[in-house]
Amino acid sequence: MYVQVINGKTGDPEGLRRQLDKWREDVRPGAIGFVGSTVGVAEDGTFVAVVRFDDEAAAQANSSRSEQDAWWQETVKYFDGEPTFRASTDTGTIFGGGDDSAGFVQVMEGKVTDRAKAESMETPEMLDQLHKARPDLLGSFRVWFADGSFLEAAYFTSEAEARKGEKSSDFEGPGEEFAEVFGEMTFVDLKNPMITSA
Repeated sequence: MYVQVINGKTGDPEGLRRQLDKWREDVRPGAIGFVGSTVGVAEDGTFVAVVRFDDEAAAQANSSRSEQDAWWQETVKYFDGEPTFRASTDTGTIFGGGDDSAGFVQVMEGKVTDRAKAESMETPEMLDQLHKARPDLLGSFRVWFADGSFLEAAYFTSEAEARKGEKSSDFEGPGEEFAEVFGEMTFVDLKNPMITSA
């Protein structure tokens, strides 16, 4: 799988959302190798898109489509400055990954000090405990980049249930050790995510 991550800022979230709706209706039907996407704009105008393709060749072929290019040339006008693009084939999931039924998506970005150690903490036992304690967490999709940084999109039933789950004492994960390995993270809350599957 080949994943493109797009980050940006917008002062016109409604205008950008109209463009995203236009993509889903007019451009997506002909998308080459499109697997799925999670896209949204946070309340502060932060834009995040995680777009999945079968492979890099499919993504490049899709970008070369005249319909895609015309749509993007119009869409980029809704950003404050140029959005950034990153790509990777290094991905992982929890509970099967993303979920189209999610009503709330939280995007976390950071950089680990020791990836092997970080992943070793996510044991089947720990994940089983998490699954039982946090039924609001439907799954997550993580993308790793060459410099050790990552983006993870966590899919929840709703924001209200996610906030309630955050305060739950039913889950005792790795705690401080986990936080030490994953370091400082930024969080972007997509309260009205657009989740699309092929």
